[in-house]
Amino acid sequence: MPHPDTWMRVTPQGLYCEPGDFFIDPARAVDRAIVTHGHSDHARPDHGHVLATAETLAIMRARMGEGRAGRVQQALGHGAAITHNGVGIRLVPAGHVLGSAQVVLEWQGSRIVISGDYKRRADPGCAPFEVVPCDVFVSEATFALPVFRHPPAAAEIARLLESLRLFPDRAHLIGAYALGKAQRLILLLREAGWERPIYLHGALIALCELYRDFGLDLGELRPVPPAPKRGGAPLLAGEIVLAPPGAEATAWARRLAEPLVCAASGWMRVRQRAKAGGVELPLIISDHADWEELLATTAEVQAPEIWITHGREDALTHALAQRGQRGRALHLLGRGEEEEEALPPPPAPPGGEGAPEGPGGEGQARGQGA
Repeated sequence: MPHPDTWMRVTPQGLYCEPGDFFIDPARAVDRAIVTHGHSDHARPDHGHVLATAETLAIMRARMGEGRAGRVQQALGHGAAITHNGVGIRLVPAGHVLGSAQVVLEWQGSRIVISGDYKRRADPGCAPFEVVPCDVFVSEATFALPVFRHPPAAAEIARLLESLRLFPDRAHLIGAYALGKAQRLILLLREAGWERPIYLHGALIALCELYRDFGLDLGELRPVPPAPKRGGAPLLAGEIVLAPPGAEATAWARRLAEPLVCAASGWMRVRQRAKAGGVELPLIISDHADWEELLATTAEVQAPEIWITHGREDALTHALAQRGQRGRALHLLGRGEEEEEALPPPPAPPGGEGAPEGPGGEGQARGQGA
């Protein structure tokens, strides 16, 4: 039985399956790509043929346009399997964002699972992570340090609601990436009993509508109203406003009633990052596995070898070695851009109305929503 390192290799474009002649989440345009999810450090434009879940393909079309989301787009549902050039291909849930999938590849009795990005916490906005035993498991390591232990998301939402009670004269402005984090926050707030409208920066509206198209009930959402005329009262005191990270530093935010700046990210565990970003209410809510979940997942898949795409490779490799698993850092190009998501960018020049434009054209300065 051939080891996966004999038929999978790292190239400048990304992780390549030689017998199948395709890439997984390539960093540049290729002839054939399998895409794990719609964040811009995994889903790139202009591939010839793209295989992904229907949800991920819809996200790519929404962000890139029909013409750039793959000349040929092939949808494969979670659990469904196909064979290409003798390589078995199956997509299973990753629990990261809507449509996110792990890629299970099998060739001549050998199995590798490429997880993309993943989390192990419950999220009504996507199917939960599925454990698949394998010979090699390809994992991220975004939060692969012992300091990163995410609290229950419901407890962080309770802190937000308590702040709204204590400061009813202030709009609560939450920095959240347009894909995944914004919708998860909305669903968590609905679960916690928040029935009032939630207000959205324009950069978040399209993907919230896409989530609705796939059957997710987000409740009443409204666009943030235009800025009042000179001398008018500021807007949305006591309300929840979601916007891309960095929007609080632009002229757009001046319309809000004394905005209380919040940020939802696993990086909010690091107080210095919250302080440097001017975040008054850091919410530790992440769409990535924390330290304990990374260790648990890499044990549950029963793989003798773990390949690490990006993040804190050294700490995870050391922890794996202590229990007899081999860790290997792949150093894939173009990954980990999302790691700066929680730290808002420098203020925009005076007069700018929106959040800084990101690589996906969604008002995101950098990153994919940690």
